[in-house]
Amino acid sequence: MTFRLRIVIATSLAVAVAVIIACAGAWYVAKNSLVSSADDSLSAAATQIDRGPFIDTDALNGQIFQVIYANGTVLASSPFGTLPVGPVARSIATGDNEEEAFASFSDNGAYYRELIIPLDAGQVVGANQQTTTMTTSGALQIAVPLNGIDRQLRHLELALLLVAILGTVLAALFGWLVARLVIRPLDAVTEGIEQLAETTDVTQRLDEGGKDELGRLRRSFNSLLSALDRSQIQQRQLVLDASHELRTPLTSMRTNAQVLQQFDRLEAEDRKQLLNDVMTQVDEMTSLVGDITELARSGQTDSVATTEDLDEMVQLLVDVFNAHGRARGITFEAHLEPTRVFVHRDRVHRAISNLLSNALKFSPDSSTISVTLADGTLEVTDQGPGIKDEDLTKIFDRFYRSDEARALPGSGLGLSIVAEVVADEGGTIEALNAPGGGATLRLTLPTTS
Repeated sequence: MTFRLRIVIATSLAVAVAVIIACAGAWYVAKNSLVSSADDSLSAAATQIDRGPFIDTDALNGQIFQVIYANGTVLASSPFGTLPVGPVARSIATGDNEEEAFASFSDNGAYYRELIIPLDAGQVVGANQQTTTMTTSGALQIAVPLNGIDRQLRHLELALLLVAILGTVLAALFGWLVARLVIRPLDAVTEGIEQLAETTDVTQRLDEGGKDELGRLRRSFNSLLSALDRSQIQQRQLVLDASHELRTPLTSMRTNAQVLQQFDRLEAEDRKQLLNDVMTQVDEMTSLVGDITELARSGQTDSVATTEDLDEMVQLLVDVFNAHGRARGITFEAHLEPTRVFVHRDRVHRAISNLLSNALKFSPDSSTISVTLADGTLEVTDQGPGIKDEDLTKIFDRFYRSDEARALPGSGLGLSIVAEVVADEGGTIEALNAPGGGATLRLTLPTTS
């Protein structure tokens, strides 16, 4: 079922229900009004007789009436014939109900409205120029036919039925017109989206339109296109940068492989050096591929975020890197306060490892690296050459390497991985120069109680 058809059906049903309810209400109001007019006529006829000890029914000239005893026997009636004694009339005649009441009944297919007046034993009833004393309680029934009212109601029913049908048809017509007006701008949006889907050109944008819901839809879709455009640019840049970074070690490995073809002619020491170079290049490529894979994940991970003791995680890594730095006389000094965070442990572990590895790389021999943790903020400060002011905002870019770092091993992806992990975990990362020399990398993560 199309959206247009849904609007037509919904509009038609809403108007049809409203018309039917209105017609039903009009019919009941008209019926009650007509019946009320009949009751007024009966009440007016009842005022023509004396309600005292003597009841003169001859005053009801031209009215349909009858007088009954408690057992239902007819004492007197109009020339128009007797009336059926219904439960209301019998209740009043027997004295169970001492109040006059209105009732409706049918007789031989004809409908009547009657007023029933209680009569007491001993009352004198005058009828047909004769008087009779009531030996028991009874009732006086005065009736008017409702045939005219019934015909009027039938005519009204037919008229209201035609109104309901006409209203439903008009509702469907107007529903179709409304759907056409509503769907027209939506069709334009759909056509624009379909055109974008055919061309796959995410640089195009839809006309943003006004401030209504369709304008909001257009702007939301443009935001999606912008995000896809940025994603494609980042993917292309990642491929280009990765290709550039892989070219150097691949070229070096090809050269070494060509040299290894003359393996028998090489001295033992040269063979050993050549094999060590190949292994080093393989390790660098493995690390580079791992870094590229981490960046390509863009925050996607199979692990589940858990509550972790960040101070314990940092302490374990500090112990590991103290072992790495021992050969160069580099020491990691940790000052850690208890800190709990809700993070993906494997990714945060990788990010902190990259921070410590970066500090170890740029630290001079026999130096100290300070690692502090307080209130969710981790600071790693080395005693290296520091960071140039123009590089402070660039060191977290992918494959960016300062002039000082080009002679050192690495791909330039370590700190960019840190930045992406921290952003995915809702934290921040910044680089600054330490007051006494060296660089400080400050990582902040949201803490839990």
